[in-house]
Amino acid sequence: MAVLNKIRQRSFFLIMIIALALFAFIIGDLVRSGGFGGQKAQKTIGEINGEEIKTSEFQALVDNQRRSGSDMQAVRNVWNQKVNGLLTGQRANDAGIIVDREHLNEELARRYANDPSLKDDDGNFSLEKLQELILEMKETDRVRYNNWTNNEGEIAKDVAGNVYLNMVKAGLGATINEGELAYKMENDKINISYVQLPYTSVDDKEVEVSKSEILAYINAHKTEYKRDAYADIEYVKIDEVATLEDEKAISTELAKLVNDSDEFNNVTKQTEKVLGFINTKNVEEFVNENSAIKYVDKYEFKSKLNTDVATNLFDAELGKVYGPYKDGAYIKLSKLIAETKIPDSVKASHILVAYKGLQFAGPDVTRTKEEAKKLADSVLTVVSKKSSKFEELAASLSADRSNKDKGGDLGYFTPGRMVPAFNDYVFENKTGDVGVVETQFGFHVIKIEDQKNIQKAVKIATIAQKIEPSEKTINEIYAKSTKFVIDAREKGFEAAAKEENLTTKPVTKMGELDENIPGIGKQRQIVRWAFDKETKKGAIKSFDLPSGYVIAKLTAVEKAGLMNVEEASAKVSPILKNEKKAKILKAKISGASLEEIAKATNTTVKSASAITMKNSTISGAGIEKKVVGTAFALDVNAVSKPVEGNKGVYVVKVTSKTPGQGLASYQGLANKKAEDEARKAQGALLSALKEKAEIEDKRAVLY
Repeated sequence: MAVLNKIRQRSFFLIMIIALALFAFIIGDLVRSGGFGGQKAQKTIGEINGEEIKTSEFQALVDNQRRSGSDMQAVRNVWNQKVNGLLTGQRANDAGIIVDREHLNEELARRYANDPSLKDDDGNFSLEKLQELILEMKETDRVRYNNWTNNEGEIAKDVAGNVYLNMVKAGLGATINEGELAYKMENDKINISYVQLPYTSVDDKEVEVSKSEILAYINAHKTEYKRDAYADIEYVKIDEVATLEDEKAISTELAKLVNDSDEFNNVTKQTEKVLGFINTKNVEEFVNENSAIKYVDKYEFKSKLNTDVATNLFDAELGKVYGPYKDGAYIKLSKLIAETKIPDSVKASHILVAYKGLQFAGPDVTRTKEEAKKLADSVLTVVSKKSSKFEELAASLSADRSNKDKGGDLGYFTPGRMVPAFNDYVFENKTGDVGVVETQFGFHVIKIEDQKNIQKAVKIATIAQKIEPSEKTINEIYAKSTKFVIDAREKGFEAAAKEENLTTKPVTKMGELDENIPGIGKQRQIVRWAFDKETKKGAIKSFDLPSGYVIAKLTAVEKAGLMNVEEASAKVSPILKNEKKAKILKAKISGASLEEIAKATNTTVKSASAITMKNSTISGAGIEKKVVGTAFALDVNAVSKPVEGNKGVYVVKVTSKTPGQGLASYQGLANKKAEDEARKAQGALLSALKEKAEIEDKRAVLY
């Protein structure tokens, strides 16, 4: 009591301390997020040549798209759409393209063609109804009206951008000469002889490449060696996995359900006997109250049962309980509650009588449920007296269009393939029986045509509890992950992992907008942490997973820009080495003929036939466009100078040329080339516009 009195006396000071702590927390968060106008409060998610993309508008588009894909995929799609739209819209504006009301209305009609509220009595889009709606918004809801006005403006920009793209495409064409050239590239053929001096014939040790040479090459080819920002991490994963002790505890609890028990009733204040699994009168209710998997009222053949259950229960006395036993991710108790004999497959026919209001009833079905039942009973009476009428009535009455023309024949099917009531009828009755069964599809008049392989089947009731770690195990795993973070910071990540017998996994070249991490799936939180300005190289952090923890270490982080020497080396080194090898190989070439060159270089003269410019493949050498282009420029029997190809240095001689037969007109090929160019134009134009644009991308801050 003395302590409580002291707390009451100092309550004002306690409140002030708590308030100051909260204030410091909020201010700290604001500072970390860039202040009141910082990242958390940012209104724009990007700028394209100074034109802003509003965060709220962007998020609305993302929300609409993410229904059919992942969050980050939606973010990427919307970003590309917005960037492309703004770039083409800006170019359209520069070109003086203005969208008039007529074109805007056409686009509105296209976009809102399926809106039921904007259709006339004939089911067509009504511009008048749209105008009425806009006028109503203007008079009654100014916020909504302003949103619509902004929306119209964006649509107008899209239309202008499309006009611009179409104008660019329309300006592309191909001449008759280009059509003729396309024909020649595909149909003119040459035969050649050649000598190849492969780059592999020069040892790599003779052509070492320095870092300065690689750097010089990168700077000379900057557009080819640009890279996005990336981060490298390594991580360990600590899973929350149930121990053998946890499994034993679950088994112990399940075992208590088998027999009857005495429990004290707080209402009656008396000890009462509670029936266990072995004696319960309502098996379904007992299972559903105690199991993670609901009761399934179904007969099974021995081959379909769990091996342990089949061995211990299939031929046992009714009422026997087996378990607890482990089955996959569950500990289970199973009880044999019924047995029978049923066929393993049945052939049946049916006539489906549907009624109005059913989900699967067609629009032409107008009968009531009562009328449907009466009709089904009448059909049953007819086919029971004269079975030959079944096919005729199925063709004229059945709502099941998939088999009505086959006399309602459903073929052979196994247990469980049909809805429960239908399934029970055909498997529990005899061949030749005809009856009426109601399901969610309507009333079925069923005829059992055949039953195969009648055999014993049993009904098993099973109580299952998922194997999950106990609270004690979860606490121990949390302590292990916390200890690992401390040890990793003190002893080093690899050393701590080795000490705890954990496997480290590296993740390289992780993009700023990536979300999937190999081995752990979607983990956007880790990606954001890796690219956060506050996260320094070598930082270590623990992240919660649904079933454990990931402890990650940031091993590298690089801004967007040119590749460094180490990154580009694998691609650039072979290029530079081949250039040096080419000089060595060229120096070995001597002689005027291929035979003399082959003798001087200890190689052989090879040949290739029917080469075209379009194909550019040389048999025995592969695709060599530069070599083939050189050959086509030679006269017959002329020998080329040494040519640096993809796989070596070549000297080529043209042995014959066979021109294509030619066409009466090359207009068709010219038209096709023009179409191909127009098809490629949009992608090429957008790439060029992006290359020249000033683009500020803030997506990684918000997603």
